[in-house]
Amino acid sequence: MFRRPLEFLNSLPAQGDLVEIRLGPQRAWMVCHPELVHRMLRDTRTFDKGGPQYERLRALMGDGVVTCPHAEHRRQRRLLQPTFRPSSVAAQTDLMAEEAESLCREWRSGQRVDVSAATLSLTTRLISRLLMSDSLGPAAADEVRHCLAAIVRGLFVRTVVPVDALFRLPTPANRRYRRAVERVGELIDAAIAERRRGTARDDLLGLLLAAAEAGDDGIPVTDREVHDQLVSLLLTGSESPSMCLASTFGLLAQHPDVERRLHAEVDTVLGGRLPDVDDLPRLVYTRSVLTETLRHSPPGWLFTRITTRETELAGRRLARGTTVLYSPYLLHHDPASFPEPDRFLPERWLEGETAAGPHGALIPFAAGNRKCIGDLFSMAEMTVALATIAGRWRLRHPAGRIAPPRPGATLGPRSLTMICTSRADTPGGTAPHAVALAPGAPTAASGVEKTRRNGDNGVHHA
Repeated sequence: MFRRPLEFLNSLPAQGDLVEIRLGPQRAWMVCHPELVHRMLRDTRTFDKGGPQYERLRALMGDGVVTCPHAEHRRQRRLLQPTFRPSSVAAQTDLMAEEAESLCREWRSGQRVDVSAATLSLTTRLISRLLMSDSLGPAAADEVRHCLAAIVRGLFVRTVVPVDALFRLPTPANRRYRRAVERVGELIDAAIAERRRGTARDDLLGLLLAAAEAGDDGIPVTDREVHDQLVSLLLTGSESPSMCLASTFGLLAQHPDVERRLHAEVDTVLGGRLPDVDDLPRLVYTRSVLTETLRHSPPGWLFTRITTRETELAGRRLARGTTVLYSPYLLHHDPASFPEPDRFLPERWLEGETAAGPHGALIPFAAGNRKCIGDLFSMAEMTVALATIAGRWRLRHPAGRIAPPRPGATLGPRSLTMICTSRADTPGGTAPHAVALAPGAPTAASGVEKTRRNGDNGVHHA
C-alpha cells in the first residue's frame, strides 16, 4: 500500500468486493465494487467521515465542511451553499479566464515551464478570490501554495502509516509539515482580522462573518468555524483542480490526436478570444478531456470512513469503529466498468456512456450528500483554464523517461516541467477565427444536441 499503492489497489478487485487490508498496525476494509461504495456514501450516519485520513485532516482543517462529522454537515453545507450555486460560479467565469490568460502571458516559445507550480498558483488564486475576494494578496497566496506542497506530502504517509509516535519525532520532514500547517492558519487568521477591520464584501468570508454576527438557526458560527471553513475550502479547492489540470497537460502531450481534436474545438468555439460563461456548454470535447483525466488520474484517489455502529456490508459484519476505505482510482481502473482502463480515451464520454459510467463507477467528486460542494466551480475553472491555455500554447515533455506520478494526499504530477510552444508559431497553430474541426469530431452544436439527447453524459459534474 505504501510502496506501490496504485498497483496494490488494482490487485484488490480480484480478491472480492470487500477486502481486508492492513494500515500499519491497524486492519481496515477496502470496498471494491461501485454499488457497495454508493451504498456506503449514501448512508453517512453509519459510514461517517473518519479513520486515519480524517483524523489527520481534522488536525489540519478542524471541523469544516470537508471533515466535519455527519451531525454537523447539513447545517454547515446549507450555510456555505450560496457561494457555490450555479449563478455564483457563472459570475466568476470572466475572472477565471483573465487569471488563466495572465498565467501564460509571459511564457515564451521554447521555455521550460513548471506546470505543476503554474496550475497550483492559478487554482490557489481563484479559490482564494471566491472565498475572500482580495483579502489574501498575491504574496500570501504564493506562500499558501508553497505550504500546500509540504502538507500534501506529509498527509499521505500519515494516512497509510497511522503511528502517531513517528510523526512527533523532530525530523526535518515533520518540522516542515508542522510549520506549513501553522503558517496556513496564520495567513487565514490575518485575512480574517483584516476583513473585520475593513469593508464587508460579497464573498464566502463575508457570508461567514455575517452569520457569526446574526447566528445561524440559533447555532452561533464561532470564530473557530470561520477559520476552519476557510482553511479546508482553500486547501481542497486549490490542490485537487491543480492536480487535474497538470495531469491533463501531461496526458495531452502523450496523446497528440486528442490534443489536435481539443485544439480544433477550442479554435472553433472561441476563435482566439477568452471563454465566457456562454461558451462552457459548447466546449463539449474540452470537458470530455477533463472528465477522462478525472477517470484516468483522479486527484482524490483514496478515502477513509469509520463505522458508527455495527453494520453489514457485502455479507460481512463490521463492528462499530471499523475503518472502511474506498478508492476512486480503483473504481475508475476496473475493466469491468471501463474497458481498457489504462488508455486515455476522452471519446468514451461522447459515445453514450452514462453520467457516472457503468454502476456509477465514476466518482471523482464522491457521491451522496457529502459530494464535493465545489464540484461545479472546479469543473468550470478547469474547463476555462484548459480552453484558454490550449488556445495559445502546446506543452511538450522534455526528452527522456516520463516518470509516473507517485500518489500523495492527492494523485497527480508534483514537479511536472514541460516545454511550451506558441501555437501561433507552428503550422496549424491557433487561429484568430474559427477553423474546421478534425474529421469525425462533433461540432459544438452537435455536441450540445448530443448532451440533450443523452441527458448528462458524464462531462458535467455540477
